[in-house]
Amino acid sequence: MKLKNNYCILIFLAVLLACSSNENQNSGSRGNQNSVIPSVEAVQARYGSLPLVERFSGNVRSENQVPLYPQISAKVEQVFVENGQYVEKGQTLVQLDAEQYRQQLVQAEAGLNINKARLKQAEAGLAELKSRYNRSKQLADKELSSAAEIEQLEAELISAEANVELAEAQLAQSESLVEERREQLSRTTIKAPISGTIGQRNAQVGMQVSQNTQLFMIGDLTRLRVEIVLTESMLNKISIDQTARIMVEDYEGNDRIIEAKLSRISPFLNEVTRSTEAEIDVENKNGWLKPGMFVPVDILFGESEKATLIPVSAIYTDPTSGAQGVFIASSMGSEIQPVESSENDGNPDLLTEPTPVQFKQIDILAQGRMEVGVGGLESGQWVVTLGQDLLGEGREQARVRTVSWDKVIGLQLLQREDLLEDALQESTRPQASTL
Repeated sequence: MKLKNNYCILIFLAVLLACSSNENQNSGSRGNQNSVIPSVEAVQARYGSLPLVERFSGNVRSENQVPLYPQISAKVEQVFVENGQYVEKGQTLVQLDAEQYRQQLVQAEAGLNINKARLKQAEAGLAELKSRYNRSKQLADKELSSAAEIEQLEAELISAEANVELAEAQLAQSESLVEERREQLSRTTIKAPISGTIGQRNAQVGMQVSQNTQLFMIGDLTRLRVEIVLTESMLNKISIDQTARIMVEDYEGNDRIIEAKLSRISPFLNEVTRSTEAEIDVENKNGWLKPGMFVPVDILFGESEKATLIPVSAIYTDPTSGAQGVFIASSMGSEIQPVESSENDGNPDLLTEPTPVQFKQIDILAQGRMEVGVGGLESGQWVVTLGQDLLGEGREQARVRTVSWDKVIGLQLLQREDLLEDALQESTRPQASTL
């Protein structure tokens, strides 16, 4: 999306229009360049305030955008999804070769069974020693057993208890290993961690993957986030809940504006760049935005003082003196109405009779993207927006076609290639010379 701030193309269009209108002049006027009355377009200056705008470059991200990596190394056996496919949380995306991990689980389960048997054996030995110890203790109380025999049994009892504890520890270790092997086996089936749309598919059947291999990107495309960078000085005027306008192209290549609110501003500035990040939450209902896009973002942070407003394209700089100003049709008043329909662009009846024009210097009080607030000009005056270079050659009269603000702003937004194409088509139309 390229907004046209260079108005050389507009001048080119004006030259075409003027040249076309020259063919309708009488033959005597063709010998004298100053006697040619050029055709221009003009809009009526108005009184108001400008929205104060700061433009940023925004990076579009999914609100919950997750790169998906495998947690184990294995060969891809099956892939169940494609780019652009919507998946639900928990849905199977990829199946890895599980044979190795299945065998490891079988071995771990066998070890677990062995350690269960060892624990039972140790517990049985401990129980037998306890029984012998109790009998010997009773005999010793009746002085039928020696003290040495009791000490021997106590030592064996301590050893048997240690064997039970060791068997219990080995059993716990085996159970942990089985759970680990089970978990590794489950990781051969890769599932969606969130609901969203699949993108950047890298998984292919037969490829060997590891924990560093990104398989997909998955994210919720219905809710996006546009990130912009704010400098330290901008924090004094940019704040949460201010209006953000995001410029984007729709599917047919038309310029669109998505309006949202500034959602968050990080309070921590980078110590090197002295900047921070701000985020704009966007409902992507039309699907015009895609994660990874780089889009222009305008933040509206207030309004200027009241002033006379004119389009940016009306401003003309005198190449000789360097004076900045506008050409005004001084004899035209508010009773003149702008042309509403662009379908009548080729109608000569929409041009005024030759009317005086004069250059008037201005002071720019407030600068917007599409319009400026100026001093030295009254609201209601007709200012030329197309054809100033023709008037800059010293001509004092022009045939004026009055146009609306919407049309002027639309011309300022036109892409350069669209404007060139329109100009060339205009020059080849059968009645283009009558404008």
